Amino acid sequence: MFKSNIGEADRVIRLAIAAMLIVFSLIAGHPLIALIAVVPIVTAFAGTCPLYSVLGLHT
Repeated sequence: MFKSNIGEADRVIRLAIAAMLIVFSLIAGHPLIALIAVVPIVTAFAGTCPLYSVLGLHT
């Protein structure tokens, strides 16, 4: 559907950030923070970032 515009390093970084957000959510007791983690997880597994597409970026 979408052309891949996220490289391997970018995927790893996105998953690491998502993991940190989830841990912080559990520690702080704010489940909404965990919902924010869904964005980097989905883009990492999909291999494409809509914002990168708009900006013309490729990693």
